[in-house]
Amino acid sequence: MDSESSNSTSGASAPPVFLTGAAGHVGANLVRKLLDDGVRLRVLLRSKENNESLEGLDVERVYSDIRDLDATREAIAGCHGVFHTAALVSTIDGDDAHRRDVFESNVIGTRNVLQAAREVEAGRVVVTGSFSAVGYDLDDPSAPARESMPFYPMERTMPYERSKAMVESECWHAAAAGQDVVIATSCAVVGGNDFFPSRMGRTLCDFANHKLHAYVDGGFEFVAAEDIVQGHLLCMERGRSGQKYIFSSEYKTISDMLDLFQEVSGVKRPRREIPVGLMLAFSEVASYALSRFYPSYPQRFTPGAIRLLQQRRHADTSKAKEELGFQPTTIRSAIQDAYAFHHQRGAITNPRAKRPETAVAAGG
Repeated sequence: MDSESSNSTSGASAPPVFLTGAAGHVGANLVRKLLDDGVRLRVLLRSKENNESLEGLDVERVYSDIRDLDATREAIAGCHGVFHTAALVSTIDGDDAHRRDVFESNVIGTRNVLQAAREVEAGRVVVTGSFSAVGYDLDDPSAPARESMPFYPMERTMPYERSKAMVESECWHAAAAGQDVVIATSCAVVGGNDFFPSRMGRTLCDFANHKLHAYVDGGFEFVAAEDIVQGHLLCMERGRSGQKYIFSSEYKTISDMLDLFQEVSGVKRPRREIPVGLMLAFSEVASYALSRFYPSYPQRFTPGAIRLLQQRRHADTSKAKEELGFQPTTIRSAIQDAYAFHHQRGAITNPRAKRPETAVAAGG
């Protein structure tokens, strides 16, 4: 395990907060908010990954892998408060190697973070959960889903979904044994500081660059990056141990999102809607071939993603609002932030696309 330290003057006497997944979408936004609040941070990074999101930021960097328990224990030692946002996010079935990677990164990684935090007495651990691992009404999947609904494994689900359900199980085992653990359940994240970028970030760039010529409709719960960050902080400050809280900004259909993309970018939305049955059949063949022969090629509409969109799942966020004081913003503002971020990075190359309405903060 290798480490690099920046000489932060913020809260120098307090132990640092530990954060995994700082290079990802949620983690990158959470890091910036914590730094703005004057919190000392130690972040765990993988040395061979894209860590662009941390460039120029005053944080202590530790290079390791959460799949290594001893290294994770050493990385967390001396910290107080842990945000575990790291996960291998995927909507493909993939091959055996891919599925094992998802399991080891998400499930074993979470087990190691929890055990390491417990052994070095690092205090509360807030784990990022996924709305795809929350159960739903089997007779009406679009009915608002609550935290108490169990994950339904009796249908075809993605490895990622199953892994996040198992992540929750690891958290509940730890909480039952007395560890202070809270889950911040995230819906589909939209917003700035999207360095990889995310699926929604790539879609927004494709739209603005006039590369999106058709769509398949459906709906899902979306959360602004600002709101899921707020959710993590609320879980750390006010959440009850052994509980999970769902954080969402708004439910939107894909057609709604395209309307917002058009409004923000000035680029006309596609009007051609592909029938779900046709798109599902095509995606089954395409995803199978791409996963095996071109595994690094980004897949937009996979069978798993289409299935989730067709369920048109809604979230009940009343628990987070009532217990924690969660106050969501809007998806329109999140799309504005995302558009400004990608435009500033040069990912929006269409000369007819509008200039952003909002500017990206320096270093953001």
